[in-house]
Amino acid sequence: MNARPNANPGAELLDRLRAILARYVVLPSDQAADAVVLWIAATHAQPSWAHAARLVIRAPEKRCGKSRLLDIVEATCWNPLITVNASPPAVYRSIGSDEPPTILLDEADTIFGPAAQGANEDLRGLLNAGHQRNRPTIRYDAAKGQVEKIPTFAMAALAGIGAMPDTIEDRAAVIRMRRRAPGETVAPYRERRDGPNLRRIAGELHTWIRSHAAELEAAEPDMPVEDRAADTWEPLVAIADLAGGHWPERARAACVMLTGERDAVSEEPLSVRLLRDCQAAFGNAPALPTGVLIQRLCADPEAPWATLGPRGDGVTAMKLGKLLAEYDIRPGTYRFTEGQAKGYRRDDFTDAWSRYCPPTPETTSDEGHPEKPSQPSQPQNPSSERVRLHSVVRLHPDHGQSPGTAQAVPPQEAVPGLTSQNDVGTAGTASPPKTGPTCIRCRQPLSYDDGSHTHPSCA
Repeated sequence: MNARPNANPGAELLDRLRAILARYVVLPSDQAADAVVLWIAATHAQPSWAHAARLVIRAPEKRCGKSRLLDIVEATCWNPLITVNASPPAVYRSIGSDEPPTILLDEADTIFGPAAQGANEDLRGLLNAGHQRNRPTIRYDAAKGQVEKIPTFAMAALAGIGAMPDTIEDRAAVIRMRRRAPGETVAPYRERRDGPNLRRIAGELHTWIRSHAAELEAAEPDMPVEDRAADTWEPLVAIADLAGGHWPERARAACVMLTGERDAVSEEPLSVRLLRDCQAAFGNAPALPTGVLIQRLCADPEAPWATLGPRGDGVTAMKLGKLLAEYDIRPGTYRFTEGQAKGYRRDDFTDAWSRYCPPTPETTSDEGHPEKPSQPSQPQNPSSERVRLHSVVRLHPDHGQSPGTAQAVPPQEAVPGLTSQNDVGTAGTASPPKTGPTCIRCRQPLSYDDGSHTHPSCA
């Protein structure tokens, strides 16, 4: 959709709404304020959207303005349904089909926080499913003797202390509120006095947006993000493009910034963290014994592996195998210098690394090629490591400390690459060519050594 000129009344409406928002609430950034304004506007066009964005308003402590922000959202969004607690059946029945309300959950930390102990998974499932149109819940109505499809699609905002469930934040524009600093002031909000003015603006907003409903339904705005983030932000960016003026640029800036903030602070799944740490532990090595891999994982003091488990005794080979099996990575029996042992090949990780651990700007050179990954402190083996992959291949010798010293070593020396030199009787074992005794005087080979280590002519 092409951006509109400044004369478009939509831009003026969004500017007015943003000014009102700033009057009553101190938001963490201009981009956060823009996101809230656009989310409110998008609630008035719910029938036009394929995805219903969530708005998460979270704060580290009380008195950060999250409930006041939800008050402004309630006064200006479409058909608000606000509650501090709700059962899933009540929410299901409130959504309806054609014109669902805008669900507003205050004190959401009491629903999804640690004290709830996972008691509201049905409600979380409803909020997850309702992000996309045509994802109904199916229930059997015993009174009617038939299966009933219950719609779940509706825009929703949640406010609470701490993070919301990651599956909800993944579908949301996340606003991270903070307590006002000295010198930051806001006007007190009184619903009886200030509510009517906000509702008038909401009415104007609704009239303008509904007059462009078909245009919004057909909108395919250029998005600065991909995948689910694009699904979530598309309605907000479409509203900005419809309004024109400075809003198209501001909407995309808010999309990039808030999505980046959310991803930066979101907790990485343990299995993905394991893939990243294995990538660092391998360095350029073609294979590692399971024990060496675990030793290197546990050597990183900032990683969870040394204290993993109910007793905090660290990751085990079994737990490591279970986590990696989710990515079709499994150990094999290989021959190392110390003998046969279970281990992992680097080649088995490469597909998972490319999918779940893409290079970041910090690990990519100016030419766009990934740099070698950094490694945690790693002990070295006293001798070369051999790994058997049907035939036997030997690694270059690795000179250093003995296992168990936990001495940091340069990444390039962790486990050198494979050689290609063959040795008779080892099916491709890489080793230097064998040499016989040499004369201690002329340094030429001895055909026979009588113990003097010299040629008779050199004696």
